[in-house]
Amino acid sequence: MEQALFNMIEQQIRPAEVLDAQVLQTIAEVPREYFVPSAYRQLAYSDTHIPLGNGQTMMSPIQEARLLQALNIQRSDTILEIGTGSGYLTALLAKLGKQVISIEIDQQLSKSAAQKLRQHGITNVTLEIGDASKGWGQHAPYDVMAVTGSLPVMCKDLQRQLKSGGRLFVIVGSAPAMSAMLITRISDNQWSEEELFETVIPPLINAEKPPQFVF
Repeated sequence: MEQALFNMIEQQIRPAEVLDAQVLQTIAEVPREYFVPSAYRQLAYSDTHIPLGNGQTMMSPIQEARLLQALNIQRSDTILEIGTGSGYLTALLAKLGKQVISIEIDQQLSKSAAQKLRQHGITNVTLEIGDASKGWGQHAPYDVMAVTGSLPVMCKDLQRQLKSGGRLFVIVGSAPAMSAMLITRISDNQWSEEELFETVIPPLINAEKPPQFVF
């Protein structure tokens, strides 16, 4: 597994232009195989989406690494993660930032992630159960927001929950054309948008769907 981890970083993540030393070091420190369902452990370091059940999947390692690099997480940052999933990305976010609030709609996934995070001594994470497809106002505003499922239609409520200077990573659109976006809040009523790369991941449960055209 150590060799597989090394290969993942050198053959997948670096060639995808993820070169941030802190991001690479954090990925090297967190054993991904412990967060992957046991039936798929041999795929832990493969460039693939790993099923978590109920139609949910883990992002691929390249997507996770690109997300982390784009968000430029600081030690003082409070982070909202929408979609706890396996807890692996949660662990990476927690090692980079000050505090992670991670929301998961599937109670069983959240329970499993909590156990794995405890086993790895990660204590700066608050896990909550609920539907955060339109954000999670309870603890807003946030320095960083990471959405781990795609949104067919961009939800403007999400970006309103950023602090000034805060960054949101979100994948917008429908297959086969989705765009990973970095949205930064510049002021009370102004945001910048940067299109990072094209990709495809399953949508968030309960994400707003685009209107259907009827002929």
